[in-house]
Amino acid sequence: MNTIIYIVLGALVGLITGSLLALFFKNQADMKTKKTAEKEAERILQKAQAQSAKIDRESKKRAKDFEKRARRNAEDEIRKEKDQILKSKEELKRTEKNNRLNLDKKRDKIQELEVSIKEREEKIQIAQSKIQASKDRADEALKEYQIKLESIAGISKDQAKSELIQALEEETKTEFADKYVEIEEEARDKAERKAKRIISLAVSRYAGEYAAERTTSILALPSEDMKGKVIGKEGRNIRAFESMCGVDLIIDEVPDAVVISAFDPVRREVAKRALEKLFTDGRIHPSSIEGAVKLVKKDLQKSILADGEKAISELGLTKVHPEILKLIGSLKYRTSYSQNNYTHSIETGILAGMMAAEMNQNVKVARRAGLLHDIGKAMDHSIEGSHAVIGADFAKKYGEREAVCHAIRSHHEDEKPNSVIAHIVAAADALSSARPGARKSTQDAYVKRLEDLESIANSFDGVTRTFAMQAGREIRVLVDGGLVSDKQSVMLSRDIARKIEREMSYPGQIKVSVFRETRAVEHAK
Repeated sequence: MNTIIYIVLGALVGLITGSLLALFFKNQADMKTKKTAEKEAERILQKAQAQSAKIDRESKKRAKDFEKRARRNAEDEIRKEKDQILKSKEELKRTEKNNRLNLDKKRDKIQELEVSIKEREEKIQIAQSKIQASKDRADEALKEYQIKLESIAGISKDQAKSELIQALEEETKTEFADKYVEIEEEARDKAERKAKRIISLAVSRYAGEYAAERTTSILALPSEDMKGKVIGKEGRNIRAFESMCGVDLIIDEVPDAVVISAFDPVRREVAKRALEKLFTDGRIHPSSIEGAVKLVKKDLQKSILADGEKAISELGLTKVHPEILKLIGSLKYRTSYSQNNYTHSIETGILAGMMAAEMNQNVKVARRAGLLHDIGKAMDHSIEGSHAVIGADFAKKYGEREAVCHAIRSHHEDEKPNSVIAHIVAAADALSSARPGARKSTQDAYVKRLEDLESIANSFDGVTRTFAMQAGREIRVLVDGGLVSDKQSVMLSRDIARKIEREMSYPGQIKVSVFRETRAVEHAK
């Protein structure tokens, strides 16, 4: 409709415009054509009206057609929407129906499962009742069988159990012996290879000169007259000397010699030096004895301190308390199995340092602990306790660190070693003491140790004979093949070794070898 109106209005505007132009031209032109122009205008106006009416009719017709098409299209869209809604409703109804059917089926299945579970529970209860009844019957039958078995076997249940346990123990021991041999051989191979390398390097790098120094207690008299001077008038000189030095002098026991007897080797050394000084001077009386003894003691203390400083200098150590230095120096006048303790301590320190270097441990601490491990031997015998314990306490008192004190305390297992340094010091001590020529044992002690070794091995069941060999470094044990099996011989060697460790004290290590053989003997007649 709006389009038609615009068209009509356009036509009118055009008509009016044309009329105005016509009038304008007419007024400008000749007035004589006024009537003709009016007629022409009227004609044009009529024509325009006719055209406008035509346009109006066409516009209305077009509008009606457009309206019909629009209504028809809208009706088609509405009809399609209605059809779609109807389809959706039908689909929804079908889905609801299917879901309802599925729920019904699931409900029916659940109910069937509940019934089945109840039936199974009832069956299980019945089965449990039957099992319990069977168990009760079996227990009764077992009791009856045990009673019959005990009456037939002639032993009780506890006795049978004991025998079974014993048999299992024997079987377990056998299995353990197999495993123990395997583990021990593997560990021994690895440890032996590494230990040999470490010890061989240490020994090859240090070949310390060793002379078994012995602190002598015998001093030769320069002349027969000197014997009387030593004794003095009514024995006053010898009494004064013994009182000042704390020793006993024996003159008549050894010809042309004076025997100096004292428990303390340092006192014995003081007495020896003082007598030498008096022999050189030739004048012996209480005042000269007193002067000589004081001078010798002073010189000896300086010498002891110098020896202590020399030892720490040789090992490259620093900051050692003077009281500890005195003990280190005084070890020079003490021996163990004829091995000089001063030389042994330095040697132990050097070996411990070398082994610590090979094992990436603190070399300074190892050397320090090795040097100080026997300082307890230099202390007065009136102090109670082992030399390892009292030496560690003394070292701790004068500022030594705990790692060093622990190594001193544990080198003879007075305390269980808990560090690598402690094990190194114990090994270095044993290595220095046990090497050939380091120590000399008396014949009685040597024989006694061999007898003890053989006695310990012979105390075990199945052992027939034992032979101690290589100066007590190895024992060979012969066992009865009928009483000891091959696997049991492994455990036997271990048990003998542990008993030796518990009951004996010895340097180095002792090898225990067990030999088993089975002999078959027959005679041809």
